[in-house]
Amino acid sequence: MDPVIGPLDLTAHVDEALAVQAAAFGLGPDEVAVRRQIVLRHMTHRGARAYGATADGRLVGFVYGMPNDRSHWWSTVVEPYLRAQGNDHWLDDSFVITELHVHPSHQKQGIGRALITTITDTATEPRSILSAIDVESPARKLYRSLGYKDLARQVHFPSAAKPYAVMGAPLPLLRA
Repeated sequence: MDPVIGPLDLTAHVDEALAVQAAAFGLGPDEVAVRRQIVLRHMTHRGARAYGATADGRLVGFVYGMPNDRSHWWSTVVEPYLRAQGNDHWLDDSFVITELHVHPSHQKQGIGRALITTITDTATEPRSILSAIDVESPARKLYRSLGYKDLARQVHFPSAAKPYAVMGAPLPLLRA
């Protein structure tokens, strides 16, 4: 059965969503506990929303995001890297994809593409930004196919061992 994409009450389904993220990203229980608090805090921000992909009654993928605010932690970390590349204007009038994850057993089926295009199609902002681990990965290939371009690379988050790339795309995202 094909997964169904629809709005997701992420606050009510945070544990299911984090189980998907843990499987996709290889997170341990301590990391999940920290991320749980972050997700719940994010969902209180103005304009925050989430979409999920369900198959056979269980969540197999999710995306959430919100209009960017330069005062948010993520923006304060990436701003100097973007400014150094002449791209800090991307922090204004943009919709941030905060998290996008698909369970490994459901990857490479178009679910991630459907989730990100669905959520960005609801945005009133003219562009979208996100961060992804700065390696050539299926996720980065997906983002590029949707029109995202590198705005800054080798971005170091205090809590992450690996560097990230910040990517941006005009909205609506490209379609195949």
